[in-house]
Amino acid sequence: MPGWLTVVLVVAGIGYTIARRAIGEPLAARDLFATPVILVALGVHRIAEHGHLAVADWFWLACTTAVGLAFGVLRGTTVRLLVKDGVLWQRYPAKAYLVWVLSLAGNGALGFLALSAGMAGDLRSMPLSIGIGLLGEALAVGARGLAAGVPFAPSGTGHPGLRFDRASRPAELPGAPTRTRQSRW
Repeated sequence: MPGWLTVVLVVAGIGYTIARRAIGEPLAARDLFATPVILVALGVHRIAEHGHLAVADWFWLACTTAVGLAFGVLRGTTVRLLVKDGVLWQRYPAKAYLVWVLSLAGNGALGFLALSAGMAGDLRSMPLSIGIGLLGEALAVGARGLAAGVPFAPSGTGHPGLRFDRASRPAELPGAPTRTRQSRW
């Protein structure tokens, strides 16, 4: 697959994921982990195609993976978990977008540093970087969802639509901080 097509597909997929989470979506365990696992697999495949890796390459891959995972976990702690129709839902608050921007900038700077220090350029895989970040987010959100004691949504629930009527407004999880201003939910 041409490199530009990979970039277009990854950006479109991430845009779709962010848009769904911006409006809120049922939290299904399979859906939570599907995108990160696919992206990580694409990235690992690209690294495997590279062949022999030098020690420096392994070092920079470990550093970029750790930083991407940390930013993902941080972003996962900002995701709002809600209960609607007896199952968990997730929604990105404004803080999640700030962490997205910080993670893209941080990973970009680290990648530039790695390339400047001699890391092979074709090892800098965008699917791997984004997949690792989404995996960290999925781990954090999944752990929080399990701790909430509310069931995950069934897989394949799909997105119910862009607007919710007042009767189907999701409720905050017990113990979650209450909001003093009006929100869409």
